Parts: sequence; structure tokens; C-alpha cells
Amino acid sequence: MHEGSIEDAAFVMALRGRGVRDTDTLRAMERVPRERFAPARHRDLARRDLGLPLPCGQTMTAPTIVAGMLTALAVRPGVRILEIGTGSGYVTALLLRLGAAHVRSLERYATLAEDARDNLLPEDRPLAEIVVGDGLDPGGLAGLEPFDRILLNGTLAALPGHLAEALAPGGRLVAALGRPEAATLLTLVREADGPCAERRGATIRLAPLTPGRACVL
Repeated sequence: MHEGSIEDAAFVMALRGRGVRDTDTLRAMERVPRERFAPARHRDLARRDLGLPLPCGQTMTAPTIVAGMLTALAVRPGVRILEIGTGSGYVTALLLRLGAAHVRSLERYATLAEDARDNLLPEDRPLAEIVVGDGLDPGGLAGLEPFDRILLNGTLAALPGHLAEALAPGGRLVAALGRPEAATLLTLVREADGPCAERRGATIRLAPLTPGRACVL
């Protein structure tokens, strides 16, 4: 076993020690090196359970929080996913490793969107459509087919109604609602006959999602 494999295994064991139990999520996180997506000056911290600073004042979410959100999202092979808040592209890559057929990822900062595209493997880029835009704007989803999964990589005070409407029957949405320092993990499941069932989960710490498209960065 080479050094990288040992480090990958140690990273996964550390996640298990912090309560992450979903096998698919752990396998995906073992296969996607977080350091490839971390800023160069912080790569030595990439395998620790820490949020890391990104350009444009944004944050790369701590691994255990990412794992909890992915577990709640319950990605299945072949699903179409809407991701709001691309950041470094790390979660985008994990969604593909979990079996997503296509990820449409919306990022308000052009700088981050460009970096995220560069961070993805060449074989992943055709499956991940990274768009510079406001993921909280209802107009940004006009004309698109409903999504099987929707993931919001940030905290909101309340869930915009148009996002729930963008879920396909049987679809699932995961977000964090409340204050960034103490948000509640929300899972919204659209039943086959139309209505949505809401589940509240753990309290997590997650940076806020900001509406609007950045004009400069």
C-alpha cells in the first residue's frame, strides 16, 4: 500500500471515529483527495476535520459536515443533482463518485467557478455543469427539468419555495436552516404523489449562502 492509500484510509477512519457511518459516503471521500481542492497554502490541513478558507471570503466545509449532508442526500446511481454553492468543487466531485449522472452546480463567484472546473478530473468535467449565477434566484431554474436531488452548500434563514418545487417526485433536498453557527440540517423528500415531507436533523455549523451573483470576483 503506497503512502497516499495509507493517508486515505486514515482519513476515512478518522471520519468513522467522528460518527460518519454511511459506507457509500466514506468510500467516495476516500476516492476524492480533499487536498486537490484546497488552496495550496492550506493543503497540509486538508485531511483534518476543519473548514478551510477559500478565495472570495468563502469556506471549504469541514469533512464531517459534508459527510452528514451527503448521507442525508442519499444519492443513487443515475440521479440528476442541483448543487447550490460550488465552492472548491470538492462536493461536486463527491456527488459524481456517489453515482450522479449529472450535476448542475451554481456558484455566485466567477473566480471560484473557474477554480472548481480546474480542480475536477478531466473525465468528471462533462458530467458537472458549473454555472456562474445566483442559485437562490427562481429565474435561474426556469425551463429546467426537475432534479432528483438538490443540495445547498450553505445556511439559509428559510428555504425558498422555488427550490422545493424544483424537486422531481421521489426527489430529496438537503439544506441547513437557521444561524450559521447553529443551523439545523433539513431534509425535504417529495413523495411520489406530490407533497413534501420534512425531516429535521443535527445542529451543524455552516457558512451562509449569499443571494445574488457577484459583480466583481
